[in-house]
Amino acid sequence: MELKVAVAQIDIALGDAEANLRTVQNSAAEAAASGAQLLVLPELWGSGYDLGHANHLADEINTGLFGSMTALARHHRLAICGSLLEWNPETEQAYNTAYWYDAEGALRGTYRKVHRFGLMQEDRFLGAGDSTPLLNLPWGPTALAICYDLRFPELFRRYTLDGALLVVIPAEWPVQRIAHWRTLLQARAIENQIFVVACNRVGKDAANQFGGCSAIIDPWGAVLAEAHDHPALLTATLDFSVVEEVRSRIPALMDRRPEIYKLGDEQ
Repeated sequence: MELKVAVAQIDIALGDAEANLRTVQNSAAEAAASGAQLLVLPELWGSGYDLGHANHLADEINTGLFGSMTALARHHRLAICGSLLEWNPETEQAYNTAYWYDAEGALRGTYRKVHRFGLMQEDRFLGAGDSTPLLNLPWGPTALAICYDLRFPELFRRYTLDGALLVVIPAEWPVQRIAHWRTLLQARAIENQIFVVACNRVGKDAANQFGGCSAIIDPWGAVLAEAHDHPALLTATLDFSVVEEVRSRIPALMDRRPEIYKLGDEQ
């Protein structure tokens, strides 16, 4: 099965949900016109890292900006994935939450960022996720990760062992570490023999310049599309038969010997 993906590398207006929604609406229209079936947006695209106001800016699932994604997906017949500030009234906390709305506007799954990035004060203002769900989608199991999660290979191996063929990563990755971003994206695709679709923002806020370099990478580690450091809409078609091809030609996952190299906390 094939999936045409569009990745919207955009700038984000700090704390301005209305302006950011207009940008996303334009990206969705462009993605739909290109024939894409999935639109991927950056991390916290509705607010940027305005975490001091996270409790005010966050929306409950299926309300506010989340609700706008329902309508936008249905209008364009386009699945939409990204990350927003989520408010959970039960825990009375805000979370950095990735979502997946399908082309009918139905919420297929969410993922709260497991690894909070202290350098951008996520550990101060946001709750931490504690689950790693897989989404059962028409082409196969799909997973979500967010920005800093990219530095934790255990998460991606967990997804792979659970059956994931694709991991989608919204991000706000600073330019001074953009070489890490590019290297780690390819590494996660190669070592797990999966597709990786990653959307990073561009522009700057008061503390950071963001590096762009959004990318779509196949299970061989080949870069199917990559942006530079300015707003862009990337598109590429994922052929999921490539996953089986790669895994049959180089059966690294079958050749694992986890009993030999268990980590200390797995004894």
